[in-house]
Amino acid sequence: MPITLNDEAAQVAFGEMLGQALAGRGQVHLIGDLGAGKTTLARGILRAYGHVGAVKSPTYTLVEPYETASARIFHFDLYRLGDPEELEFMGARDMLGSDALCLIEWPSRGAGWLPVPDLEVRLQLVSDGRRVSGTAYSQQGRAVLARMPACLSHKEDEC
Repeated sequence: MPITLNDEAAQVAFGEMLGQALAGRGQVHLIGDLGAGKTTLARGILRAYGHVGAVKSPTYTLVEPYETASARIFHFDLYRLGDPEELEFMGARDMLGSDALCLIEWPSRGAGWLPVPDLEVRLQLVSDGRRVSGTAYSQQGRAVLARMPACLSHKEDEC
């Protein structure tokens, strides 16, 4: 069941809840059009781990690492990725294979190279804010959805 988030504060709060449910690990694909709020959601997730600084989309650097007391987080933005093989050259395999949390915006740009995520979060612009929905692709992703109080779907792998 999709959830509507009425404003930026609601998006950040939802991101914090999601961050707590993720428990500092896994791969999350953030999907949505430009301006849908992927980076805002990432900011909320990072706040769940105590990050208080700015969070900007790493559009030009492709990845921004964050170290907190409780988690290592890699925030990817693949919008400007020329070829999925570039991920290999920048060492993404090590980042994705580590015991870290990886947030990936524009994962379609890495298609064929990126592994299947634990969780896919879709953001859609709607007249009254943003609509967010999620789909789990692993046992870990299903456990995250189960821990989210706002996920009321009857399906175990979607919210």
